[in-house]
Amino acid sequence: MTMLDLRTEAATASAFVSAAARFGVVEKPDLAFTPAIARETEHLYEKVKDFIPAFEWAAYAPYVHAINRLKKERNAVILAHNYQTPDIFHCVADIVGDSLQLARDATKVDAEIIVQCGVHFMAETSKLLNPEKTVLIPDAKAGCSLSESITGADVRLLKERYPGVPVVTYVNTSADVKAETDICCTSSNVLAVVESLESDTVLCIPDEYLAMNVARQTNKKILTWKGHCEVHERFTAAELLAYKEANPGIEIIGHPECHPDVIEVCDFSGSTSGMINYVKDKRPPRVLLVTECSMASNIQAEVEGVDFVKPCNLCPHMKRITLPKILDSLLYMTEEVLVDPAIADRARLAVERMVNLKQ
Repeated sequence: MTMLDLRTEAATASAFVSAAARFGVVEKPDLAFTPAIARETEHLYEKVKDFIPAFEWAAYAPYVHAINRLKKERNAVILAHNYQTPDIFHCVADIVGDSLQLARDATKVDAEIIVQCGVHFMAETSKLLNPEKTVLIPDAKAGCSLSESITGADVRLLKERYPGVPVVTYVNTSADVKAETDICCTSSNVLAVVESLESDTVLCIPDEYLAMNVARQTNKKILTWKGHCEVHERFTAAELLAYKEANPGIEIIGHPECHPDVIEVCDFSGSTSGMINYVKDKRPPRVLLVTECSMASNIQAEVEGVDFVKPCNLCPHMKRITLPKILDSLLYMTEEVLVDPAIADRARLAVERMVNLKQ
């Protein structure tokens, strides 16, 4: 082993010192529902009263109160993805949005600790863009069928099979995959990223349906990978046509992770942020969001006069994140997300190329 290898190994080992050892463990708060907690959380309950019955709020409120107090003591910021449940999204989150938006916004806040309420690849992306901060995920088992459909080794094999073909990788991937990538993309900028490349052929991975949808908008040859989101792949065109027949005048808004046949039936297709903006700007009287169910509830809490029809496909991985787990994460500083520096530097470059792309 060379001296450089030894220094790298030592640096990696020192990075894996427990966050609990660095920040300490604090005493678990009393989680009784008292009149004082009821008063202090009343304004938050107003945001979610349509989704959480009053008798259930007595169980939620002590956790909400404790988390909001503890995050200030820890100098922590809570990031919540659009697919998180309303109690997390509206009552404890400091920053909400899609995966990349969360990571980018976290770089702008003065906080030592990021608690990522989402799935594991999102926490990794936050760590890539915020290497000096401690990143925690309340449940390390919160995975993603799409992210787990491909590995860095798979990408290396693809590059051997298609030498010289640029690799565009969806941000919904692990750092290991991003490290093998030329440039990352999101569902909102994938077309711009693909068009920015000089090659006539592009590997667009791992979401097959996202790649198929962008292929319909470009003259470039798009090579795909059979990765799918288990929420979006369940929607069918026949299902949506049935909703249209049963709900005359309904507007259907689809996520581009859905099959092209599904998108063909939709009135609008866009990323999570694009879907949210569409509803807020257009205010359709009745709408169906072809995406994870909790997002509709989170928008409904902010938009009046829109009737949401909910097919309610839930992401089982997102639902692993709960208020009790968030509280434990802050109390015991678990689970810390770390990325091997050798992988992180290369993965960060792919993300930064996307962020710096002029659109």
